[in-house]
Order: sequence, then C-alpha cells, then structure tokens
Amino acid sequence: MSYVEEMRKLVGHRPLILPGSSVIILDNERRILLQKRCDAKKLWGLPGGLMELGESLEETAIREVKEETGLDIHKLKLLNVFSGKDYYVKLINKDEFYVVNAVFYTKDYSGKMKIDKSEGSDLKFYPIEELPDNMVKTHRGFISEYAIKVKDSL
Repeated sequence: MSYVEEMRKLVGHRPLILPGSSVIILDNERRILLQKRCDAKKLWGLPGGLMELGESLEETAIREVKEETGLDIHKLKLLNVFSGKDYYVKLINKDEFYVVNAVFYTKDYSGKMKIDKSEGSDLKFYPIEELPDNMVKTHRGFISEYAIKVKDSL
C-alpha cells in the first residue's frame, strides 16, 4: 500500500499536500517525451508521480520515469518547484490534494522505451512547438517555463 493510500484511509477525501516530481526528457532533436495517460480524459503529460516515504524528489523522478517509460534517466537538472492554489486537484472519487511538484529536465537517458499499460497508453517525443492540444494544463506550463528559461542553453 502506498503512502497516499495509507493517508487516505486516515483522512478520507480531505485535502492533502502531496510532493512529487515530473521530468522533461529531451531526445537529440530536442523533442520532449510525453505519455498519454490512462485517466478518464486520456491527456498527454510528462512522466512523473508522487513521492514515497524516504525518497528524495530526484529519486521520485528516477523511479517514476523508470516505471512509466522503462527509461533510466541521469544528470537531472531542476527547472523549478511548482506549488500553490494553481496546483489543486479534485478527483472524480472526491479525493482532494495540492501538489508540490519538482520539475526536472534531462537529455541524458538510456534504455528502451516500454509503456506501462497501467499508467499510460502511448509514449511519444514531440517538438516543443507541436505539443498536443489534449495535454495536462500544468504540464504545458512547465514546458513553457522550460522553453523560456532553458531551451537554448542545452
């Protein structure tokens, strides 16, 4: 049972503060890896997820990317930590939470991409100028900040 599942047993649907990580993974053509999620909306988003007890934000990023994409990532660089009222989520099941999301970026990865069917239905690299319309809104914002702050410095 995950930390979040344990907390939900204690607090029900009340809001929680949940730390997590997302990763902007770039290929040699500076395209960004996105995952088509299995949620009800089938939105594209960055690989990542919530922290488990004892993990650092970097370890969360590495674990989540491995689980969701099959890739091993290296040399993570921190883009920013995003939090506040814009990162409030209420799920269909009425669970509420505020995400504190550390967003990293890297072009250093290895391994073979493999879709975890419980997490997503597709993995694809997109040019930053051609992101899909049906994207997680906050992830689009992370990529926009990356484009402004970092894109040409790699």
